Amino acid sequence: MVEVAAVVVAAGRGKRAGGDLPKQFRQIGGETMLRRALSMLVGHPSVGLVQPVIHPDDVDLFQEAAAAMTTLPPTFGGATRQASVHAGLEALATRKPTIVLVHDAARPFATPALVERAIAAAKETGAAVPGVPVADTVKSIDAQGHVEATLPRDKLRLIQTPQAFAFAPLLEAHRRAAREGLNDFTDDAALAEWAGLKVAVFAGEAGNVKITNPADFTRAEATDFAALGDVRTGLGIDVHAFAPGDHVTLGGVRIPHTHALTGHSDADVVLHAATDAILGALADGDIGVHFPPSDQQWKGASSDRFLAFAVERLKARGGRIAHLDINVICEAPRIGPHRDAMRANVARIAGIAEDRVAVKATTSEKLGFTGRGEGIVAYVTATVRLPWA
Repeated sequence: MVEVAAVVVAAGRGKRAGGDLPKQFRQIGGETMLRRALSMLVGHPSVGLVQPVIHPDDVDLFQEAAAAMTTLPPTFGGATRQASVHAGLEALATRKPTIVLVHDAARPFATPALVERAIAAAKETGAAVPGVPVADTVKSIDAQGHVEATLPRDKLRLIQTPQAFAFAPLLEAHRRAAREGLNDFTDDAALAEWAGLKVAVFAGEAGNVKITNPADFTRAEATDFAALGDVRTGLGIDVHAFAPGDHVTLGGVRIPHTHALTGHSDADVVLHAATDAILGALADGDIGVHFPPSDQQWKGASSDRFLAFAVERLKARGGRIAHLDINVICEAPRIGPHRDAMRANVARIAGIAEDRVAVKATTSEKLGFTGRGEGIVAYVTATVRLPWA
């Protein structure tokens, strides 16, 4: 028997948040909110099973967000949050967990410590929810907007998720509410209270915010970025000579030219320099260490694989790219007409917004090997942010 299971509710449409995707599939810090919520629970040593609840239209989005994660197969939610939680509980019914956590995918910043407190509180009380004190004065108003009363702050709490319950009583409460046609409970604590369960409140987390509006995404992105206080820069330099051919590849973009660039892979000086810049910021060797020219498997390889590798090394350490500044030096071909395509492609490979990629180009005024038209040089400066060790 599983002691602790978690239901992650991710079936809503999130229209108030704006954007083209349901909010749980939008990214904060390069990761979808749903993946953040799932990964925290999947990786928690006290949580045995994680049951996602999604909308039927979001299967492909879920598969991408939950790639390489060990969750139960997603079940489909209903028209309300309450119906979606009920669906998740029913999907767990045959597993008979002792404790169930109910968590909203719209709260991507909950911590493992909060989950541990939730489990401990549920074991002690049978029903417990995280709450934080109210800092502002709270007033109730009438239909005309006039103050009816000022509520005592010391008795008020802002309630969060994950909420934790003994599994069997919560499932029965949901079944009873469904039988009686009651479907407007805004959280499981309210439903549990209606069912006669005594609900305790334990310490929540100020950072465990719910993402609802576009401004919430902006604040969350800024907060997530600011938490990575170890700011580093790396410089990558790459040079390749011209050889017979009809195009060069720069930044993953094919550019017609009177010559090609020669090299062991596709000789993309931009992506090679970007790879080295990120590895340099990580103090993690260089492109030749990880992809030695002596290894024939890299002969003719597409250089987007090298940059993607460096980005994954950064992500594995909890880091993010703040900016990539790309400088190309050559007499020809002209870079300007291809600048936007290069920016877009580098941003795609790196998993960052295009406004975090700069592409500049200059000549060497006919001086040196670039001035003689013998090759191309790329300099890339990478600014990255890492959590303090």
